[in-house]
Amino acid sequence: MCLELPDTTEKLSWGHPNFRTGKKTFVAFEQVQGRPSIAFRLDADVEQLGPNFFDTPYGRGKWVSLWIDEGFNARQVRALVKRSYETARG
Repeated sequence: MCLELPDTTEKLSWGHPNFRTGKKTFVAFEQVQGRPSIAFRLDADVEQLGPNFFDTPYGRGKWVSLWIDEGFNARQVRALVKRSYETARG
C-alpha cells in the first residue's frame, strides 16, 4: 500500500519497517506496549478516528497510531496512508 505511492521507500529503523517519502517517514509498523500497531503522520483527533486509535507515544502530537491486533478497516487504513503521505510531503 505504501510503496504504491510515488517517491516512497521502505527503511528498517528502530527494529521495525518505516515508509518514507523523501526523507520524511509517513507510516511505521511497530510494537507499542507489546501490541502491533501502525503509526500515521497526522494532525488528527484520536477520538474522532475510532476506539482502536491512540496518540503515538512520540512525534510531538503529529502522529496517530492504530492497534491492529483486533482487526481493522483496510479501506480506512488505505485512506490514512494516503493522508499521512500527503502530510509528510507538505
